[in-house]
Amino acid sequence: MSALNKIARTMVSGRRGILAADESIGTMSARLEKVGVEPTAETRRVYRELLVTTPQLAESVSGIILADETFHQKLGDGRTFPQYLDDIGILAGIKVDTGAKPLAGAPEEKITEGLDGLRERVADYVRLGATFAKWRAVITIGGDAPSERAVRANVHALARYAGLCQEGGLVPIVEPEVLMDGDHSLERCREVTTAVLETLFEELDLMRVRLDGIVLKPNMVVPGTGSGERPTVGAVALATVEVLRETVPTSVPGIAFLSGGQSPELATQHLGAMQKLGRLPWELTYSFGRALVGPALETWRGDDTNWAAAQKALSERALANAAVR
Repeated sequence: MSALNKIARTMVSGRRGILAADESIGTMSARLEKVGVEPTAETRRVYRELLVTTPQLAESVSGIILADETFHQKLGDGRTFPQYLDDIGILAGIKVDTGAKPLAGAPEEKITEGLDGLRERVADYVRLGATFAKWRAVITIGGDAPSERAVRANVHALARYAGLCQEGGLVPIVEPEVLMDGDHSLERCREVTTAVLETLFEELDLMRVRLDGIVLKPNMVVPGTGSGERPTVGAVALATVEVLRETVPTSVPGIAFLSGGQSPELATQHLGAMQKLGRLPWELTYSFGRALVGPALETWRGDDTNWAAAQKALSERALANAAVR
C-alpha cells in the first residue's frame, strides 16, 4: 500500500468523515458578521479553535480542511493548528485553490484558479504538517449551462491540481460541485453530474493521477433549490449511487460528499440512505462544512459563555453523521 493510498483510506475509513473549515477570509467574515461577530483575523482564529478543540472530535472526524490563514495561525496554547490536529489524531488538510472566477468569454460560468506556484505551495504545506489538500470546481446549471467549455476547463484544472499534490506528497480531495442553485430538476442534476464525473476521470487518467490516492468529493444528486421538486430521501440516495456506479472507478478509495447547502439533518439522512443500498466498491462518507459547523456558529455568536454549548452542537452533528455510516 502506497503512502498516499494509506492516507486516503484513513480519511474515509471507519465511522469518520472530513470537516471542511476552509472558508475564505471573505466568506468566513460574512458569516461572522451575520451572527454579530466583528470579522477580524483573531475572531476567525478563535472560532476555528472552538471547532478543532471540540472534545472527542477525533471519534467522528478523520481530517479537517483548513484555509491558508488558519493553517499558519496558532491556538491559545502556542501550537499551530496542524500540530494540534496531529497531536489529537486528526489529519490536517489545506485548501489550495484561490477561488472561482468568471470564465473568459462566458462570465456567467466559473473557472477555479490557483495553479500558479502550486508546486512550491504544496512543498511548504507538507513541511508545515499537511497530509491532504482540497480544490473545488463550481459547475452551474441554468439555460445553456454548463457549457462543455466550462466543464472541460474545470476538470482539467482539477486533474492538474491532483497531479501536483500527489507529486508533492499530498492526497488530493477532488471536488467537482454541481451547484444546487437554480430551478433544474433532479433528473437534470443527474445528467450534468454524470457528464462532469465522466469527463473528470478522463482528465485524471490523462494526467496519470493515481486514483487509489485520491478522495472524490462530489455533490449529491438533488433538484435545484428553486425547482419546487421535493424528492424523497430514498430517491436522492438511489439517483446519487446510480450515478457513482456509472462513473467512478472502483480503485478510488472513498467518496466524501459535500452538503452543498442542504440542511444539516437532510444531508445526514441522504448519507444514511445511501449506506442501505447494498455493497459498494468505495467507502461513502461526508465532508461537510455548513452542515457540520453551522449550528456551532449560531450557538457561539462570539460569546465565550456559549463555548461549551457550541462545541456540543458540532459534536452532535458529527456524531449523527458517524452513526449513519
